[in-house]
Amino acid sequence: MSEIVVLRNPGAGRGRHRGSLPGVLERLGAAGLPVRVLDAASAAEAEQACRDAVAAGAAALVAMGGDGTVHVAQQAVAGTAVPLGVIPAGTGNDFATSAGVPADLYAAADAIAAALREGRTRALDLARITCLDGSVRWYGAVLAAGFDAIVNERGNRMRWPRGPFRYDLAVFLELVRLRPRRYTVTVDGQTSVLDAVLLAVGNTAAYGGGMRICPDADATDGLLDMVWAEPVSRATLIRIKPRVYQGTHITHPKVRSLRAREITLAAEGIVCYADGERIGPLPVTVTAVPQAVQLLS
Repeated sequence: MSEIVVLRNPGAGRGRHRGSLPGVLERLGAAGLPVRVLDAASAAEAEQACRDAVAAGAAALVAMGGDGTVHVAQQAVAGTAVPLGVIPAGTGNDFATSAGVPADLYAAADAIAAALREGRTRALDLARITCLDGSVRWYGAVLAAGFDAIVNERGNRMRWPRGPFRYDLAVFLELVRLRPRRYTVTVDGQTSVLDAVLLAVGNTAAYGGGMRICPDADATDGLLDMVWAEPVSRATLIRIKPRVYQGTHITHPKVRSLRAREITLAAEGIVCYADGERIGPLPVTVTAVPQAVQLLS
């Protein structure tokens, strides 16, 4: 099946790129291969369609959307020879930005087509999550398992208000009840206990639309970066959080970091998120998998 398969999320980026698909497909077609858009009504259907396309021998899988769309595509291509292309049409596009993908949709499509014509890919690491039930998920950007994950979980449960304000309200409500959580952390076989209010494990630097929570993370070094904030007051956390956009929070005396190949996180009452997608409750084991994806760029 020598064709380029495109996974598209028309609602990505609040739909502002909805009319860009024909132009993107035309540019992808410059690779000299047929181009097909996958038809899926849900995330589960989209993931299965991606897996089916990869199993059938697609020449490439292209994700047109945000980090959630890329996350779905990564589940299918991880560890295979089928290359991944990214058209950054989402709101945050953290994986695409960290991977150096052009921000312009048409420029990204042109780069993918050129890479296919020239047989050129770039190997990047992915992080593999193994959950307690043995299920496996992959991610390319950052896993959140602290305050931000708790906010996401609350926001997703809320029925009111709708829109972005729901997240703002969830932040406020969780700040009011802020408390450190106790984690049992196993880092490359060595187990310790730590208390933290913020904790993330990065394959690349950013999450949440440009927050550089793991500013030194490198998707070519075969390692994970874990960053956490020790117990702090609400006021201190409020002062630290804006610094995350520049990555300067890492110099705060209450912020710690380490680098490892494998990290197991366990804590009561924490549901973790990766690439902004809900993964499930801790414990999970996160493993850096070198060169797990071949990126067209």
